[in-house]
Amino acid sequence: MKRYTKVISMTGYYFTKEFVKKGTKKNKVREVTENTVAKFFLDGDTEVLVYFLESDREVLLTPFSDESDIKKYLGSKFLK
Repeated sequence: MKRYTKVISMTGYYFTKEFVKKGTKKNKVREVTENTVAKFFLDGDTEVLVYFLESDREVLLTPFSDESDIKKYLGSKFLK
């Protein structure tokens, strides 16, 4: 299952994905677009970790989570 992270700060939000590198190199964390995350989320094989930067709170959402939570944390674009 793929995992994306939505980081929410006081000035806005952005989505990231950690890419695993082979060998001894460190893993890369890259910013991805919201449309990419929504596409894979609607396919059903993705989970999104919503991380609040100021409060260090985390919420894990999957396509099987409550629809009200998905709409609250991710938006209506992530609903079927």
